[in-house]
Order: sequence, then C-alpha cells, then structure tokens
Amino acid sequence: MKVLVTGATGYVGGLLVPLLLERGHRVRVMVRDPERVAGRPWSPQVEIVRADVEQPATLAAALDGMEAAYYLVHLMGGGGDFAERDRRAAAGFVANAGHLRHVIYLGGLLPEAVKVSKHLASRAEVGEILRAGLPTTEFRAGPVIGAGSASFEMVRYLTERLPAMIAPKWILNQVQPVAVRDILDYLLLSLDRGPSGLYNVGAAPLSFKGMMQEFAAVRGLKRVIVPVPVLAPGLAALWVGLVTPISNRLAVPLIEGVVHPVVADTSRARADFPEVVPLPYRDAVAVALRQTEDHEVATRWSDALGSAPAFELRQSEGLIRETRSCRTGASPEAVFRAFSSLGGDTGWPFWNWAWSLRGTIDQLVGGPGLRRGRRHPTELEPGDALDFWRVERVEPPHLLRLRAEMKVPGRAWLQWEAVPEDGGTQLVQTAVFEPIGLGGQMYWNLSYPIHKVMFSGMVRRLAARAEREAR
Repeated sequence: MKVLVTGATGYVGGLLVPLLLERGHRVRVMVRDPERVAGRPWSPQVEIVRADVEQPATLAAALDGMEAAYYLVHLMGGGGDFAERDRRAAAGFVANAGHLRHVIYLGGLLPEAVKVSKHLASRAEVGEILRAGLPTTEFRAGPVIGAGSASFEMVRYLTERLPAMIAPKWILNQVQPVAVRDILDYLLLSLDRGPSGLYNVGAAPLSFKGMMQEFAAVRGLKRVIVPVPVLAPGLAALWVGLVTPISNRLAVPLIEGVVHPVVADTSRARADFPEVVPLPYRDAVAVALRQTEDHEVATRWSDALGSAPAFELRQSEGLIRETRSCRTGASPEAVFRAFSSLGGDTGWPFWNWAWSLRGTIDQLVGGPGLRRGRRHPTELEPGDALDFWRVERVEPPHLLRLRAEMKVPGRAWLQWEAVPEDGGTQLVQTAVFEPIGLGGQMYWNLSYPIHKVMFSGMVRRLAARAEREAR
C-alpha cells in the first residue's frame, strides 16, 4: 500500500516508518525540513517530501498518489495558539486528502472530569475534524511508555533524582499508560483493517504515584512520596522543568493529563484487536530501561520540537547537550586550526577572565585549574592535557572533543566540529554535561546563564578567528 506518514520526525512516527517498510508498504514521509530525517537508517528506502500541514498549498504534492496516511502531527511545541493552529491544520489536511481510503490518527485519552485541559481538548478536536471529513481510525492513548518517550523520561528523572518528594494530591489520580510497542501494533494493524472509528487504548490503570513507585521497584530504588493538597499544575510544571529534561512547554500538558483521572473503556479495542495484549506498565518500564542502557533509543520526545536551529538545548538519556552553530566562509582547515589552538598561553577567545576565575576556583577545591596549559601551542593528540580538560578525540581537520577534569558534580565534554558546507564551513560547538544527582542538575541550572553567554560568544569568536586566518 502507498502510505504517507506525517510527523515522521516525532517519537512515534520515527518508530513507525521502519515497521511499515518491513511489511512491504511504499512509504512517503512528509516533513518541513528533509535534513531532519536524512540521517535516519530508513531514509534511503522512503520518498521524502517537503510539506507543512500549516501551509495547505504544499499538501497536494505530499498526498498525490497516496492510498492511506498517518496523521501524527501536533503543533503544541511551535508556540502561539496551538489549538487554533491544530484546528486549521487538520481542516486543511481534510480539504486536500479527499481521495485517501484511510487516515489513522493518534490522539489522547480524555479525563472523566467535565473540564478538559486545552491540550487534550485540542487532540480530541483534531480527531473529530478528521473523522468528520475523512475515513478515519482514531486511537486515544494515555502516557506512552517507551525508551525516549516524554512520559517515560519524566517519570525516570523524577524517580531517579529524588529519593523523597512532596507531591500534589492529584498524583493519586488513576491514569492509563500504554507501552509504545502496543501503540505501534495498533497503528500497523489498523492499516489493514480499514477505517474503524474511535478506540481508547491502554494497559491497566494505576496512579501517577504508582507509576513512580513501579519504576523505583524495577530499578531497585526506595522512594518516599508524600501527597499534599497544594501545588497547582503550573508550579508543578516548573518543578518538573527544574528536575527533568522536560521543558515547561511540554511539562504543562503532561501534568494536566494527570490532574484529573484519565481512565477509559478499552473493551472495543480489545475486541477488535485481540492480537494486542497490552503490556503491563512494569514490563513496559523494564523494556524501556533495557533499551536505554543498550543505547537502542531510535527516537526521542525532543526530536519533533521545531526544525534544526543555530542553537539547541536538549536533555536525554541523562545527558544535557547545548549545541550552537555558526557558518563561516573559512575552510574546514582554518576552522579546525581556530578551535584546536584554544587554551594554554593563547587562552580562551571569549571572557578569558571568566575561564581564569573558574580555573582558580577549581584549584582551590583540589582540581587541576588552568596551570597545566598545553603540550604544544597548535598540535593536539588524544590524551593531551589542555588546561582543566583532557583531549578525548581529535580528527584533523574536522573534530576536537575535550573531556573535563575540573571538579564538577558530574561529567562534562566540550566538542567542536568543522563541517564543509556550500564552499564554506559550519562550525558546530557542543557542550555536554552528565549531572550526578540533584546536585549536578542544580549546578547546571545555576551556571547556565553564564554558560549561555560564554558559549555563544565563543562560537562567534572562533568563526571570526578562522576568517582572519583564512584572509
């Protein structure tokens, strides 16, 4: 079957595409930026079309010749009135997809409460628009549990980093998590069955507190969770943003999804899809942890949040990554010479006084500080000391990676890449930090305002240095 997948850069979409290919389907993926999927293992096997659901004029080419489509788009991460944007996008898709035999949509379970969050109401409205205008199967799911999913990462970080926590009373509300394996099975099976209407899916209900306790049991951790009748969802989202990689923007809808009980009747899904036996929550956690530890995380919750920017801050699998890039007309060789001559007597290209101060503080607490300098003013080899860094990897004229040996509550790296691009070079600078416990996360949060200015200035100065050298 000829199948279009929208949202292929997202968590579920990125996992679905290779499974469709395994089953012999001809797959076309619709993305705003083809570069976002160019590196995926399955990209040579699919047709990639640039289109955007918010620009209906681009949809005709993406939908042309397709028999079925997966609508896995949600515009919450793009800012503005996401509900209105989602409404217009769904209507535009319906207007251009009248020839499709089947559309499959993944939405969210609705709580029993009369008042529904804007996020969940928008997901339901999109489903209603699609079902009213096209032959559609809609699956409504609760928290999706899998390696790299937002719900799993939120539970994981909260449970692993906080041995004891005071939590709002609504964490006792029942929710209905579902393993990503089960979601993928539903999506694949429904393609063969044809349009079937609305299904609620999920495993056995448990409370959000229960989700954390079950996670702790799988990890062999002892955790104390004390519910109290305070803490509004907005404040809880701020706390989640501090302790976990999940941004406020995403934490708010995740938390609003458990403020009220979210339990639905899944009997219709069990009857129509007997092949899918929902994986118990504890088993889903065990699978996700094993895949995370084995570095088998194919997609992440953060993959779909916007197109590739000149600046990106991302947290996943316990690592915080801050990436900045700058294009320069200099050659890769000149850019490499600029960043490979850092430190020592040359110093650091931006706020050298701050680097000196950090070195002094490091010496006072027993670290090496900046006193080690560097072996050679321009040449580096793996294992060389460079101030309070150690050269971990060097590949002239493209890459340099330094591992921090200063005293920090975690592990840190600083990396530069010189990527040839259109007759010039893209300079990519990445700072990576692996915090240890809550102290490590607080260290990053407190120092980040300084790092933000310092890293931004450094990548600009390095690009300018490379251009001067090239001239």
